[in-house]
Amino acid sequence: MTAPAHRPILAIALRLAAAALIAAMLTLVKLAGEAGVALPEILFWRQCLSIPLLLGWMRLTGNTGLLRTQRLWIHGRRAMLGLTSMSLFLGAALFMPLAELTTLTFAGPLFAVALSALLLKEAVGPWRWGAVALGFAGVGIVAQPSGEALPALGVAMGSLAAMLNGLISVQVRDLGRTEHPLTSVFMFSAFSMIPLALLLPFFAAPHTPPTYALLIGTGITGMLAQIGLTSALRFGTVATVTVMDYSGLIWSTLAGWLVWNHLPPLTTWIGAPLIIAAGLIVVWREHRLAIDRAKEIAA
Repeated sequence: MTAPAHRPILAIALRLAAAALIAAMLTLVKLAGEAGVALPEILFWRQCLSIPLLLGWMRLTGNTGLLRTQRLWIHGRRAMLGLTSMSLFLGAALFMPLAELTTLTFAGPLFAVALSALLLKEAVGPWRWGAVALGFAGVGIVAQPSGEALPALGVAMGSLAAMLNGLISVQVRDLGRTEHPLTSVFMFSAFSMIPLALLLPFFAAPHTPPTYALLIGTGITGMLAQIGLTSALRFGTVATVTVMDYSGLIWSTLAGWLVWNHLPPLTTWIGAPLIIAAGLIVVWREHRLAIDRAKEIAA
């Protein structure tokens, strides 16, 4: 399969749609948790619906050949990392207000910078280290609002999910060079269903029709969001599309207000701009470094 064309406008539109769908999915997950559904069962429903829906769509459009891949091991590794991140992310949604959780996930690019320096020994200059310090200061402000401290477990889970997402974005971008978005999403669901199916008998319980509707909605919105995220990284660079994730704060704040009558405290509005500004500095610096590298290669 040939490498996809660079289509930044399409990539941005897909990422914006995915951000809105993620907010919708989190809303449904939180409602399902309040209805008494255990996290492993929520994860099972989030993933299991993707398989028949994607297979049906591939059959309908004559694209069943997309199931063939030469990078099965890479898909498996990405799936296990993705399932871990998703478990932390959806688990945090059961403990925290959506706006605050969404804000914490914005620290993903900052974790990626810190990890690249500490684990990969990459050179990180003062601009990016300054951005990391600024962003983590914002995370500290959001995590400790005066008078209503967020649950420590929720903060830890959301922060770890953000760290893993920084690594996953790079993996998905690499897979997107050879794999169709539907292939990547299908493989993610198929691989992650193995441990989830083994856990399900220990956590499954009968539910009312409205609760099953929530779980089905979780699976559909999650699948569409995953396709949007993966497709965006196929048509655009990581630095370009991940900036669009910040729009998710609008939708999560709106959902929290409409469903739970919750508006973020002042500290969230102070910390969120710091995290967003830090992320934008990282994106800008990565863009400048990419331009400099391209000039050196062309010289």
